[in-house]
Amino acid sequence: MIDKRKAKLNMKVQWTKFIIVLVLYLLFLYWVKSWLGLIVIPFIYDVYISKKINWQWWKESEGPIRFVMSWVDAIIFALVAVYFINQFFFQNYVIPSSSLEKSLLRGDYLFVSKLSYGPRIPQTPLTMPLTQHTLPIFNTKSYIEWPHWDYRRVKGLGQVQLNDIVVFNYPAGDSVMMAETYQAQDYYQTCYKYGMMNYGNKVPTDSLTPQQKWDYYQQVMAVGGALVKDNPAEFGVLSSRPTDRRENYVKRCVGLPGQTLQIKDKIVYLDGKANKEPDNVQYTYFVRLKQMIPDALMVELGITLEDIFSMNANGFMPMTKRAAQELSKRTDLVEYVREVNDSDRVDQGKAYPVTAEYGWTRDNYGPVWIPAKGQKIKLTLDNLAVYERPIRVYEGNQLEVKDGKILINGQETSEYTFKMDYYWMMGDNRHNSLDSRYWGFVPEDHVVGKPIFIWLSINPEEVGPKVRWGRLFNMVDKIK
Repeated sequence: MIDKRKAKLNMKVQWTKFIIVLVLYLLFLYWVKSWLGLIVIPFIYDVYISKKINWQWWKESEGPIRFVMSWVDAIIFALVAVYFINQFFFQNYVIPSSSLEKSLLRGDYLFVSKLSYGPRIPQTPLTMPLTQHTLPIFNTKSYIEWPHWDYRRVKGLGQVQLNDIVVFNYPAGDSVMMAETYQAQDYYQTCYKYGMMNYGNKVPTDSLTPQQKWDYYQQVMAVGGALVKDNPAEFGVLSSRPTDRRENYVKRCVGLPGQTLQIKDKIVYLDGKANKEPDNVQYTYFVRLKQMIPDALMVELGITLEDIFSMNANGFMPMTKRAAQELSKRTDLVEYVREVNDSDRVDQGKAYPVTAEYGWTRDNYGPVWIPAKGQKIKLTLDNLAVYERPIRVYEGNQLEVKDGKILINGQETSEYTFKMDYYWMMGDNRHNSLDSRYWGFVPEDHVVGKPIFIWLSINPEEVGPKVRWGRLFNMVDKIK
């Protein structure tokens, strides 16, 4: 009698658990609008109620099998949980470079919310958790390219706002040179560089018609691309990556869909109005030292050893305006401090787009209209290079120019309606940031999430792990 009562009570508990799990699971399916997941419900029912499948058969075994399978079970559960959480709710991200200094520092670990802008349904769902694109040690792809699902984003708490710091997939990371020395470099900038070296000086571009200019730069890129592809010993095998497997970047959004952006003398203008610069924006300065800057002053001015090494190598040092002003007052330490500008011809690559020459630079750029979903733009041979990549690569159209006419998917046209929103991203370390000025727009399907706070910060310049305690749990939204 007691056993029957116990069994009945146990069954009630199991039904309660089943109903709670089922409701939560159905709410999740409703949120992601993916009813294919209904096929899992019979298995959930079996786990809690029918128990036809012996899910933990290994518990009945003895010896090594039980020990090994208990660990395998725990590891699989942990990996699935991590995959699910990282995909739909949040993930950790570490700042690898100085492109956002002094707003975010190298060694800052960020809690990145996927809910802020809405998580993406995974485009390559079969991937190893805790990896982006490469398995460590084995140095092979950490994902399987099939199945590949079309881009779709679940409704989130909001949208990307102006001056938000955003994590996104590197747009130009669709093609990657796999040699270690080239893997982190921009494939398209490399093609342009070697194309110009081997073909670009053959035709004076200032004497060409718009059609000839288009053909000329297409040929430059084709020559450079062929050189890279035909020299795997130097550049490595050319590989492609789907959108959600490309490198994660973090920058500040300085231009929204539908806005016209222009940079004049380093200041970003949106629709003709100057946008507020970040409080800790940095530019590059020529610095001539008389003697080494004391450690205490370096800390006070936010100057790092990396900045000093950069200065020793080429005379340039990235600094905030306040730091530059304070350092220039120390005539006992410096001969002069002068801000670098376009006339100094110091740059990190050709300004976007690489398939045209507009005379734009990192400090004087545009104007350029940022594409918005559902909005049309009039296409000409003068502006086509700016919008070629969104039209052809991000939105999957065939684009060509014949006899001075623009053809999209084989049809002559003079306008295009965009299918996605696009953003303009820049680093706060303005002279040391490879950003939209070099590789163009960030499509909405590349947006990963929004950093919420710094949960850990380790100074990579210190010997041994050195925690920056004052940065822990600082809210990223407060970094303006």
